[in-house]
Amino acid sequence: MSSKEPTVKEKIERARKLREEAKLGGGKDRIDKQHEKGKLTARERIDLLLDAGSFVELDPFIVHQCTDFGMEKQKILGDGVVTGYGTIDGRLVYVFSQDFTVFGGSLGEMFAKKVCKVMDLAMKVGAPVIGLNDSGGARIQEGVASLAGYGDIFFRNVIASGVIPQISAIMGPCAGGAVYSPALTDFIVMVKGTSHMFITGPEVIKTVLGQEATFEELGGAMVHNTTSGVAHFVAKKEEDCMQIIKKLLSYLPQNNMEDPPIVDTGDDPNRTDEHLAEIIPDDPDKPYDVKDVITSVVDNGEFFEVQALWAPNIVIGFARLNGRSVGVVANQPKYYAGALDINSSVKAGRFVRFCDAFNIPIITFEDVPGFLPGIEQEHGGIIRHGSKLLYAYCEATVPKITVILRKAYGGAYDVMGSKHSRADINYAWPTAETAVMGPRGAINIIFRKEIAEAKDPEKKLQELIKEYREKFASPYIAAQKGYIDDVIDPAETRPKLISALEMLATKREARPPKKHANIPL
Repeated sequence: MSSKEPTVKEKIERARKLREEAKLGGGKDRIDKQHEKGKLTARERIDLLLDAGSFVELDPFIVHQCTDFGMEKQKILGDGVVTGYGTIDGRLVYVFSQDFTVFGGSLGEMFAKKVCKVMDLAMKVGAPVIGLNDSGGARIQEGVASLAGYGDIFFRNVIASGVIPQISAIMGPCAGGAVYSPALTDFIVMVKGTSHMFITGPEVIKTVLGQEATFEELGGAMVHNTTSGVAHFVAKKEEDCMQIIKKLLSYLPQNNMEDPPIVDTGDDPNRTDEHLAEIIPDDPDKPYDVKDVITSVVDNGEFFEVQALWAPNIVIGFARLNGRSVGVVANQPKYYAGALDINSSVKAGRFVRFCDAFNIPIITFEDVPGFLPGIEQEHGGIIRHGSKLLYAYCEATVPKITVILRKAYGGAYDVMGSKHSRADINYAWPTAETAVMGPRGAINIIFRKEIAEAKDPEKKLQELIKEYREKFASPYIAAQKGYIDDVIDPAETRPKLISALEMLATKREARPPKKHANIPL
């Protein structure tokens, strides 16, 4: 009995049917269950993220090669991850979106190969990689092959670091070894209520340690945005998550060999703001919100804050000055008086290094009384962690401009983009105070005996503090030594910064050749 060879038309029709089958992932029932959890499917997420009609899928017909545990009877096209490329605002990006409807989004050998393929392409071409994570972790049935797959992805995360932007969105569970790939990327966005990250789950922790915690308590979006500092952004829902990624990418270059895009924001580069002079209180110990300074200075008051809920004593984020993308680092007097501690040092240090890797100038607004004192900080390693921020500023070769708003005391003065860490332009407002320490502390050390012997010790202390503040805690001593380039009118901060940025646009600064440096991790 002879079988008829399929016609060309039939072959084309079969390819179309297989493609439609691949688009269904784990099938309609599992898609419905995904929707019932308040989650979108892998393909719906890609459609939300990319420009309409721009997505080009790769490897839709891949299936796993596992023959154990009856897996040979469960082959699903695409194997649990949708990969390919497309555009966001017309700019090329590569994307992989894990499909929870297929084996719970678990990663196997072929799944990993798909992810590695788009990462390799992104590196060759020089375009960002965005990972949409929603996975139960390693595919147990594939054993060590799953672990090898994770290892291959981790290696590429490291090789791509500082070369192309890498962004991770956590859209569901992300557990065990799976968390390390997002952790190696530049930014993590989590969705409130539906995303979780942890090394060991609640059941294991309960069994081993007897500690009880829900998924949300252990590794929910708010935990990682407020307590651990693992995540950078929290989204209310998945649609918001995609908008955050789009906004973030608008400030970034395609790769480390390019500059960020320049945007016509329509804001006058010569605009001044008299209101800035009113932000700093007359009382030097009274707090204020440094974000009022930032939004007054940057284009159209638009400031895209990063890690807003963690280590709030330092503020980091992206903005534009005359259309140019800049990274902003600012001490926040509203929290701990703006003092640097372990978390704020790590937060700002990593951000400075990211900006330096991707040619984004760094604008520093400084108001820092020093490092946060205390046994907890010392035993927690503030020396080691604080030096990360110092290291990052010294290492950075992008344009660096610092404005001292008020306090710049002690070692923290050196750390926060000082002239001595090779900042290019250092401005100070007339309210700036540069000194080894605050007036009260200095006077209590220098004039301890005189104060103790005075008829009215408190009056004597206040007189000496006033004298010290006039003589030392002002910007003019540092300006006389050239450590500050100019003492500027607060109202002129924006045009001064823009002028300096334009001047530094072609800056080139070399460092000694080396394999790599040894940051105090």
